[in-house]
Amino acid sequence: MKTLLVLALALGTVAMVPAVAHASPQSDLKAFQGYFKKRFPKVPFDDYANGAYALNANSRAQWQSIMMFPPYEFQLAKGKKLWNTPFKNGKTYASCFRNGGVGIAQHYPYWDQRTHEVRTIVMDINSCRRRNNAAPYKNLTAGPIAELAAYMKSLSRGRHVSIDLSSPGMLKAYERGRQFFWARRGQLNFSCATCHVENAGKFIRGNVVSAALGHGVGFPAYRAKFGHLITLDKRYMGCNKKVRAAPFKPESAQYRDLEVYETYMDTGLPLDAPSYRP
Repeated sequence: MKTLLVLALALGTVAMVPAVAHASPQSDLKAFQGYFKKRFPKVPFDDYANGAYALNANSRAQWQSIMMFPPYEFQLAKGKKLWNTPFKNGKTYASCFRNGGVGIAQHYPYWDQRTHEVRTIVMDINSCRRRNNAAPYKNLTAGPIAELAAYMKSLSRGRHVSIDLSSPGMLKAYERGRQFFWARRGQLNFSCATCHVENAGKFIRGNVVSAALGHGVGFPAYRAKFGHLITLDKRYMGCNKKVRAAPFKPESAQYRDLEVYETYMDTGLPLDAPSYRP
Protein backbone atom coordinates (compact mmCIF):
# COMPACT_ATOMS: atom_id res chain seq x y z
CA MET A 1 0.00 0.00 0.00
CA LYS A 2 2.87 2.37 0.83
CA THR A 3 4.33 1.88 -2.65
CA LEU A 4 0.96 2.50 -4.28
CA LEU A 5 0.39 5.67 -2.27
CA VAL A 6 3.81 6.99 -3.25
CA LEU A 7 2.97 6.18 -6.86
CA ALA A 8 -0.37 7.96 -6.57
CA LEU A 9 1.31 11.08 -5.24
CA ALA A 10 3.96 10.94 -7.95
CA LEU A 11 1.50 10.57 -10.80
CA GLY A 12 -0.86 13.04 -9.22
CA THR A 13 1.66 15.82 -9.72
CA VAL A 14 0.98 15.66 -13.45
CA ALA A 15 -2.17 17.35 -14.71
CA MET A 16 -4.72 14.89 -16.03
CA VAL A 17 -5.06 14.83 -19.79
CA PRO A 18 -8.72 15.80 -20.34
CA ALA A 19 -10.96 13.54 -22.37
CA VAL A 20 -11.63 15.12 -25.75
CA ALA A 21 -15.02 16.60 -26.51
CA HIS A 22 -17.23 13.69 -27.45
CA ALA A 23 -19.17 13.84 -30.69
CA SER A 24 -18.97 10.37 -32.25
CA PRO A 25 -16.84 7.24 -32.15
CA GLN A 26 -15.16 8.40 -35.36
CA SER A 27 -14.14 11.74 -33.85
CA ASP A 28 -13.05 9.95 -30.66
CA LEU A 29 -10.84 7.67 -32.73
CA LYS A 30 -9.24 10.52 -34.64
CA ALA A 31 -8.50 12.48 -31.45
CA PHE A 32 -7.29 9.42 -29.50
CA GLN A 33 -4.87 8.17 -32.13
CA GLY A 34 -3.87 11.74 -32.97
CA TYR A 35 -2.86 12.36 -29.37
CA PHE A 36 -0.36 9.50 -29.36
CA LYS A 37 0.95 10.29 -32.84
CA LYS A 38 1.67 13.84 -31.71
CA ARG A 39 3.14 12.82 -28.34
CA PHE A 40 5.37 10.08 -29.79
CA PRO A 41 6.03 11.28 -33.37
CA LYS A 42 8.91 8.86 -33.94
CA VAL A 43 6.91 5.74 -33.09
CA PRO A 44 5.54 4.02 -36.23
CA PHE A 45 1.79 3.45 -35.93
CA ASP A 46 1.97 -0.35 -36.22
CA ASP A 47 4.53 -0.48 -33.39
CA TYR A 48 1.84 0.36 -30.85
CA ALA A 49 0.78 -3.27 -31.15
CA ASN A 50 3.97 -4.09 -29.21
CA GLY A 51 2.80 -2.38 -26.02
CA ALA A 52 5.39 -0.60 -23.89
CA TYR A 53 8.19 -1.94 -26.10
CA ALA A 54 7.17 0.61 -28.72
CA LEU A 55 8.02 3.50 -26.39
CA ASN A 56 11.45 2.68 -24.95
CA ALA A 57 14.53 1.60 -26.90
CA ASN A 58 16.19 -0.28 -24.02
CA SER A 59 13.04 -2.26 -23.21
CA ARG A 60 12.55 -2.96 -26.90
CA ALA A 61 16.06 -4.40 -27.25
CA GLN A 62 15.47 -6.74 -24.30
CA TRP A 63 12.10 -7.77 -25.72
CA GLN A 64 13.58 -8.51 -29.15
CA SER A 65 16.14 -10.76 -27.49
CA ILE A 66 13.43 -12.63 -25.60
CA MET A 67 11.34 -13.00 -28.76
CA MET A 68 14.08 -14.97 -30.50
CA PHE A 69 12.61 -17.89 -28.53
CA PRO A 70 9.08 -16.73 -27.54
CA PRO A 71 8.17 -18.19 -24.13
CA TYR A 72 4.55 -18.68 -25.20
CA GLU A 73 5.37 -21.18 -27.96
CA PHE A 74 4.67 -24.28 -25.87
CA GLN A 75 1.26 -23.00 -24.78
CA LEU A 76 0.47 -21.91 -28.31
CA ALA A 77 1.23 -25.46 -29.45
CA LYS A 78 -1.17 -26.73 -26.77
CA GLY A 79 -3.83 -24.39 -28.11
CA LYS A 80 -3.33 -25.70 -31.63
CA LYS A 81 -3.64 -29.29 -30.41
CA LEU A 82 -6.84 -28.49 -28.52
CA TRP A 83 -8.23 -26.65 -31.56
CA ASN A 84 -7.66 -29.65 -33.81
CA THR A 85 -8.73 -32.37 -31.35
CA PRO A 86 -12.24 -33.57 -32.27
CA PHE A 87 -15.08 -33.50 -29.78
CA LYS A 88 -16.88 -36.79 -29.15
CA ASN A 89 -19.15 -36.03 -32.11
CA GLY A 90 -16.15 -35.76 -34.43
CA LYS A 91 -16.30 -32.00 -34.94
CA THR A 92 -13.54 -29.55 -34.01
CA TYR A 93 -13.56 -25.92 -32.87
CA ALA A 94 -13.14 -24.83 -36.47
CA SER A 95 -16.69 -26.04 -37.18
CA CYS A 96 -18.08 -23.32 -34.90
CA PHE A 97 -16.48 -20.35 -36.68
CA ARG A 98 -16.80 -18.74 -40.06
CA ASN A 99 -13.91 -19.67 -42.35
CA GLY A 100 -12.77 -22.22 -39.77
CA GLY A 101 -11.68 -19.37 -37.49
CA VAL A 102 -9.05 -18.09 -39.93
CA GLY A 103 -8.91 -14.33 -40.44
CA ILE A 104 -11.83 -13.33 -38.21
CA ALA A 105 -10.30 -12.45 -34.82
CA GLN A 106 -9.68 -8.86 -35.90
CA HIS A 107 -13.45 -8.34 -35.92
CA TYR A 108 -13.91 -9.26 -32.24
CA PRO A 109 -15.70 -8.23 -30.08
CA TYR A 110 -18.99 -8.00 -31.96
CA TRP A 111 -22.69 -7.49 -31.24
CA ASP A 112 -24.82 -10.63 -31.36
CA GLN A 113 -28.30 -9.75 -32.64
CA ARG A 114 -29.67 -13.05 -31.36
CA THR A 115 -28.54 -12.80 -27.74
CA HIS A 116 -28.42 -8.98 -27.68
CA GLU A 117 -24.96 -8.82 -26.11
CA VAL A 118 -21.31 -8.19 -26.85
CA ARG A 119 -19.52 -11.41 -27.72
CA THR A 120 -15.82 -12.10 -27.22
CA ILE A 121 -13.57 -14.90 -28.46
CA VAL A 122 -13.49 -16.43 -24.98
CA MET A 123 -17.30 -16.51 -24.88
CA ASP A 124 -17.54 -18.04 -28.34
CA ILE A 125 -15.01 -20.75 -27.52
CA ASN A 126 -17.13 -21.82 -24.55
CA SER A 127 -20.29 -21.62 -26.66
CA CYS A 128 -18.61 -23.92 -29.15
CA ARG A 129 -17.96 -26.41 -26.39
CA ARG A 130 -21.59 -26.34 -25.29
CA ARG A 131 -22.74 -26.77 -28.88
CA ASN A 132 -20.63 -29.90 -29.10
CA ASN A 133 -21.75 -31.33 -25.73
CA ALA A 134 -18.52 -30.48 -23.90
CA ALA A 135 -18.48 -28.71 -20.53
CA PRO A 136 -17.49 -25.04 -20.78
CA TYR A 137 -14.23 -23.97 -19.20
CA LYS A 138 -14.69 -22.37 -15.78
CA ASN A 139 -11.32 -20.62 -15.69
CA LEU A 140 -11.74 -17.72 -18.11
CA THR A 141 -8.40 -16.03 -17.48
CA ALA A 142 -5.73 -18.72 -18.07
CA GLY A 143 -5.18 -22.35 -18.97
CA PRO A 144 -6.91 -24.04 -21.94
CA ILE A 145 -9.24 -21.10 -22.68
CA ALA A 146 -6.26 -18.73 -22.99
CA GLU A 147 -4.34 -21.27 -25.09
CA LEU A 148 -7.28 -21.75 -27.46
CA ALA A 149 -7.91 -18.01 -27.73
CA ALA A 150 -4.21 -17.43 -28.40
CA TYR A 151 -4.18 -19.99 -31.18
CA MET A 152 -7.38 -18.64 -32.74
CA LYS A 153 -5.96 -15.12 -32.68
CA SER A 154 -2.72 -16.39 -34.20
CA LEU A 155 -4.80 -17.43 -37.22
CA SER A 156 -5.40 -13.71 -37.80
CA ARG A 157 -1.97 -12.38 -36.81
CA GLY A 158 -1.17 -9.25 -38.79
CA ARG A 159 -4.81 -8.60 -39.77
CA HIS A 160 -5.85 -5.04 -38.99
CA VAL A 161 -8.38 -4.38 -36.22
CA SER A 162 -11.80 -3.47 -37.55
CA ILE A 163 -14.93 -3.87 -35.41
CA ASP A 164 -18.49 -2.98 -36.30
CA LEU A 165 -20.27 -0.34 -34.20
CA SER A 166 -23.23 0.06 -36.54
CA SER A 167 -25.82 -1.69 -34.34
CA PRO A 168 -27.47 0.36 -31.57
CA GLY A 169 -26.52 -2.23 -28.96
CA MET A 170 -22.83 -2.14 -29.90
CA LEU A 171 -22.84 1.66 -29.91
CA LYS A 172 -24.28 1.69 -26.38
CA ALA A 173 -21.61 -0.80 -25.30
CA TYR A 174 -18.97 1.52 -26.79
CA GLU A 175 -20.35 4.47 -24.82
CA ARG A 176 -20.32 2.50 -21.57
CA GLY A 177 -16.77 1.31 -22.29
CA ARG A 178 -15.67 4.86 -23.01
CA GLN A 179 -17.06 6.03 -19.67
CA PHE A 180 -15.33 3.14 -17.89
CA PHE A 181 -11.98 4.01 -19.48
CA TRP A 182 -12.02 7.66 -18.42
CA ALA A 183 -13.73 7.27 -15.01
CA ARG A 184 -11.64 7.32 -11.85
CA ARG A 185 -12.06 4.49 -9.35
CA GLY A 186 -10.54 2.79 -6.34
CA GLN A 187 -8.72 4.17 -3.31
CA LEU A 188 -6.05 5.66 -5.56
CA ASN A 189 -8.69 7.45 -7.66
CA PHE A 190 -7.10 6.40 -10.95
CA SER A 191 -8.71 5.88 -14.33
CA CYS A 192 -7.36 3.72 -17.15
CA ALA A 193 -6.25 6.97 -18.76
CA THR A 194 -4.28 8.11 -15.69
CA CYS A 195 -1.59 5.55 -16.45
CA HIS A 196 -2.01 4.70 -20.12
CA VAL A 197 -2.73 8.14 -21.62
CA GLU A 198 -1.34 10.69 -19.21
CA ASN A 199 1.73 8.73 -18.11
CA ALA A 200 2.36 6.50 -21.13
CA GLY A 201 6.06 6.01 -21.75
CA LYS A 202 7.08 6.89 -18.19
CA PHE A 203 8.50 4.50 -15.62
CA ILE A 204 6.71 2.95 -12.67
CA ARG A 205 9.65 1.55 -10.75
CA GLY A 206 11.41 -0.57 -13.42
CA ASN A 207 8.52 -0.88 -15.87
CA VAL A 208 7.58 1.37 -18.77
CA VAL A 209 3.89 2.30 -18.80
CA SER A 210 2.30 1.22 -22.07
CA ALA A 211 0.21 3.51 -24.25
CA ALA A 212 -3.53 2.89 -24.32
CA LEU A 213 -3.24 2.79 -28.09
CA GLY A 214 -2.55 -0.88 -28.81
CA HIS A 215 -4.19 -2.30 -25.69
CA GLY A 216 -5.62 -5.73 -26.33
CA VAL A 217 -4.10 -6.52 -29.73
CA GLY A 218 -1.46 -8.75 -28.11
CA PHE A 219 -3.78 -10.69 -25.79
CA PRO A 220 -3.82 -13.46 -24.74
CA ALA A 221 -0.29 -12.59 -23.67
CA TYR A 222 2.43 -14.55 -21.92
CA ARG A 223 3.22 -12.63 -18.76
CA ALA A 224 6.61 -13.24 -17.19
CA LYS A 225 5.02 -12.31 -13.86
CA PHE A 226 2.82 -15.41 -14.00
CA GLY A 227 4.81 -17.68 -16.30
CA HIS A 228 1.87 -18.46 -18.59
CA LEU A 229 -0.66 -17.00 -21.01
CA ILE A 230 -3.45 -14.82 -19.63
CA THR A 231 -6.55 -13.34 -21.21
CA LEU A 232 -7.27 -9.62 -21.50
CA ASP A 233 -9.77 -9.76 -18.64
CA LYS A 234 -7.06 -11.06 -16.31
CA ARG A 235 -5.12 -7.89 -17.12
CA TYR A 236 -8.18 -5.73 -16.52
CA MET A 237 -8.72 -7.40 -13.15
CA GLY A 238 -5.10 -6.82 -12.21
CA CYS A 239 -5.32 -3.12 -13.06
CA ASN A 240 -8.44 -2.72 -10.93
CA LYS A 241 -6.73 -4.40 -7.99
CA LYS A 242 -3.67 -2.17 -8.27
CA VAL A 243 -5.75 0.98 -7.85
CA ARG A 244 -7.56 -0.65 -4.93
CA ALA A 245 -10.85 -1.11 -6.78
CA ALA A 246 -12.86 -4.32 -6.61
CA PRO A 247 -12.41 -6.15 -9.92
CA PHE A 248 -15.35 -7.44 -11.92
CA LYS A 249 -15.68 -11.07 -12.92
CA PRO A 250 -13.94 -12.16 -16.14
CA GLU A 251 -16.14 -11.69 -19.21
CA SER A 252 -18.42 -9.39 -17.22
CA ALA A 253 -20.48 -6.84 -19.13
CA GLN A 254 -18.21 -4.08 -17.79
CA TYR A 255 -15.03 -5.63 -19.15
CA ARG A 256 -16.64 -6.53 -22.46
CA ASP A 257 -17.77 -2.91 -22.86
CA LEU A 258 -14.25 -1.73 -22.05
CA GLU A 259 -12.87 -4.16 -24.62
CA VAL A 260 -15.23 -2.70 -27.22
CA TYR A 261 -13.98 0.83 -26.54
CA GLU A 262 -10.29 -0.07 -26.44
CA THR A 263 -10.54 -2.28 -29.51
CA TYR A 264 -12.24 0.46 -31.51
CA MET A 265 -9.45 2.86 -30.47
CA ASP A 266 -7.04 0.25 -31.93
CA THR A 267 -8.68 0.41 -35.35
CA GLY A 268 -6.06 -0.16 -38.06
CA LEU A 269 -3.46 -1.78 -35.82
CA PRO A 270 -2.31 -5.33 -36.63
CA LEU A 271 -3.21 -8.19 -34.30
CA ASP A 272 -0.11 -9.47 -32.54
CA ALA A 273 -1.44 -12.26 -30.31
CA PRO A 274 -0.09 -14.11 -28.57
CA SER A 275 2.55 -11.76 -27.28
CA TYR A 276 5.00 -11.38 -24.41
CA ARG A 277 4.57 -8.92 -21.57
CA PRO A 278 6.66 -8.53 -18.38
